[in-house]
Amino acid sequence: MQLDPEICASARLARDRRFDGRFYTAVRTTGIFCRPICPARPPLERNVTYFSTAVEAASAGYRPCLRCRPDAAPGSPAWGLVSTTVERALKLMRSEREAQSIETLADRLGVSSRYLRRLFAEHLGIGPLAVWQAERALFAFGLLQDTNLPIAGIAHEAGFNSLRRFNSVFKQIYRRTPSDVRREGVGRREACEREPRPGDPDAGAHSHSATRLYLHYRPPFHWPQLLAFFRARALAGVEQVAGETYRRSFAVDGVHGLLQVADDADNKRLIVDVSGEGGAALYVINQRLRRLFDLDADTEQIGAVLSEDPLLARELAKTPGVRLPGAWDPFEYALRAILGQQISVAAATTIAGRVAARYGESLTDDAGREYRLFPSAEQLAGADFEGIGLTRARARTLREFVAATLDGRVNFDEAELDEWCAQVTLLPGIGDWTAQYIAMRGLSMPDAFPASDLGILQALGSGGEKAKPKQALARAENWRPWRAYGTLLAWQSLKTGDT
Repeated sequence: MQLDPEICASARLARDRRFDGRFYTAVRTTGIFCRPICPARPPLERNVTYFSTAVEAASAGYRPCLRCRPDAAPGSPAWGLVSTTVERALKLMRSEREAQSIETLADRLGVSSRYLRRLFAEHLGIGPLAVWQAERALFAFGLLQDTNLPIAGIAHEAGFNSLRRFNSVFKQIYRRTPSDVRREGVGRREACEREPRPGDPDAGAHSHSATRLYLHYRPPFHWPQLLAFFRARALAGVEQVAGETYRRSFAVDGVHGLLQVADDADNKRLIVDVSGEGGAALYVINQRLRRLFDLDADTEQIGAVLSEDPLLARELAKTPGVRLPGAWDPFEYALRAILGQQISVAAATTIAGRVAARYGESLTDDAGREYRLFPSAEQLAGADFEGIGLTRARARTLREFVAATLDGRVNFDEAELDEWCAQVTLLPGIGDWTAQYIAMRGLSMPDAFPASDLGILQALGSGGEKAKPKQALARAENWRPWRAYGTLLAWQSLKTGDT
């Protein structure tokens, strides 16, 4: 992304929070890079270089500022301005703890490794391996500052299977060792350990073995609205919204456990406590939660497009900063979307809870409370889905979807909306509404649009008459590439009485 030095200079001198995470200021005289909101005395303009992302600044040899913590900044929307292939590659790189070879990554994307390297150089200015190393080193930097995890454990959580390799990469990027950073963060960690969980009725009840993460975002961010959305869809035994806290079970890379999330509005971040057995899979959990709560959304850009529609403009005025509620796991959500065809949200949630109760693994937390893991495709391979309230046709669709997931006919790594819808609608019992809805929430595709959705047709109708799907599609053309966000606002208008 091309940066305008004049805009960057004005933003950093004003410490404008709207630009937090959109660019980084590197100071050539000190070798440090900062967020535009850094409280330190601003350097002279002749001594600075601007970078679109923290990864680029770190790869250029600058180390993160200890006062403003660039490792903790919200995600940069610059990643959304790269080619589709690079975007898919980044998604794959972030979805797994361990690194993949460039050749393996290119093969999964259906391109040559040489072409993939060229795309990264063209769009990001650095290669895939350098991006992976810098992102993981930034994540490790945060763990070193904020947690008491041993350095070997941090190396593992960041995706390095060799402590020696981790130390080498970290020192190459930051010009100091992980042990140096750990010593610098002692005071901060002690303060964090004393920090209460805002809005959590069980603030003192979480496990002493839990690891705490901080997920920062750019305001406006309407946590109560997100919680209300998830509360209505919480899966019994798997998810819970209690007070102002979201909780759920998880299973990632052989690690299972519990996590709970609360908002810390004063510091523009979510506080996450993760307790897991066999590790914590913290990097993958971090990425999944950022997608679940849509923390990296460019709400200013989204709002600028959607406010051109009078209906959506009224909703944005009431609750600015619209976010797209995502899904913890695409497969889990796909099954829930299939269950939700032609029935209410409450009924679909009830039946999904029965799937988890019958086929999911039962576990117990430190306090002796039972919870369940939602079953994987492998666990559902022989499931008949009978006796849980489904029609024979719907049970058959679920069995076919599970089989297609296992044999590769359904590929959740596919990032093209049209291609995703084409592949999944080939399966019996799955139409465009289901495909688009899975794309919208299960895969967090911002331009997905379930045009035949009853709520959409009601919201976009006039004179007491519902709109037709073709009319909805035509109107939503002006919402691109943010039709999924427009869908949420249209649904919201039904609750507030605006149509």
